[in-house]
Amino acid sequence: MELKTPLYETHLSIKGKMVPFAGYLMPVQYEHGILAEHKAVREQCGLFDVSHMGEIVCSGKDALLNINYLLSNDFTEMEAGSCRYSPMCNEQGGVVDDLIVYKLNDEAYFIVVNASNKDKDYAWMKAHQHGNVEFKDLSGDIAQLALQGPKAEAILSRLCTELPDKYYSFKANVDVGGLKALVSRTGYTGEDGFEIYLANKDAAALWEMLMQEGQADGLLPCGLGARDTLRLEAAMPLYGHEMNDEITPLETNLKFAVKLNKAAFIGKEALLTQTVKRTRVGLKVIGRGIVREAMPVYKEDQKIGVTTSGTMSPTLNAAIAMALIDKEYKEMGTKVEVEVRGRRVEAEIVRLPFYKK
Repeated sequence: MELKTPLYETHLSIKGKMVPFAGYLMPVQYEHGILAEHKAVREQCGLFDVSHMGEIVCSGKDALLNINYLLSNDFTEMEAGSCRYSPMCNEQGGVVDDLIVYKLNDEAYFIVVNASNKDKDYAWMKAHQHGNVEFKDLSGDIAQLALQGPKAEAILSRLCTELPDKYYSFKANVDVGGLKALVSRTGYTGEDGFEIYLANKDAAALWEMLMQEGQADGLLPCGLGARDTLRLEAAMPLYGHEMNDEITPLETNLKFAVKLNKAAFIGKEALLTQTVKRTRVGLKVIGRGIVREAMPVYKEDQKIGVTTSGTMSPTLNAAIAMALIDKEYKEMGTKVEVEVRGRRVEAEIVRLPFYKK
């Protein structure tokens, strides 16, 4: 039986189309439709309920030691009030999950994990913890709202005077319209925006305040459909698509978040010795058809890879996809074919991201 976020009744009241997703009933779209929601985020602003995401706190004198051992990025010089992205690898170098770490202080880190993986991630962290440290799963107590788009700052600043000014930074214990929240300048859309974490009991009140404040700025509620088209245009990887337990971060172009020169971390030895034979690329469809995930990619008669995500890009008005292919075919402009329902559709390898503000 699917769970419900604190905003479930709110979604129903504004005609959200609810679907099962990652163990929750979530809105895939509202009455304006996915295209209108996508356009609102690119040109004005959109509001998402992402309360299905997981939140875990790592605390104690050995918190940093554990964070650095569990994750492939390096958190040694990280400052309080900043956020950092990282894969979390298994011993073979595959990705257990990708997540964002918020440093609260030298002995406390707030970790945001993918909704479908939160139980697995928590168990993995507990199984590999060592020293003076505690991991605590707060997912059931915390709601998360994402305000995304060019007008996000203008809207939120009318409710909050303490906004983080740098990308991937945050402020904790902020007063947002009389409610206490953690506000970070992060997002999953390719636009400027904020993610707001607060108590479940306050989520509906904040949603209503934001919608009211943003009405004059064209703010729309947005669902999972627009969230996916937006992140794909921005070439942001999604767990279970561009990465999984068998795909390493080096194969999916996340080398920037893998610090092989730091002390031991889970998966380091495997990544050090891996010969990377495939890589993530962008595809722009030239022929007729829309490419989706898990479709074979060919160069002439040779299968060279598989698509990981695909959609019709509302911003570019073109079919796009990401794929994992053999490295020798990664050059920009290379023509390939994707098998779509038994027929070959021509595509061209293009630079990622597809869209950049």
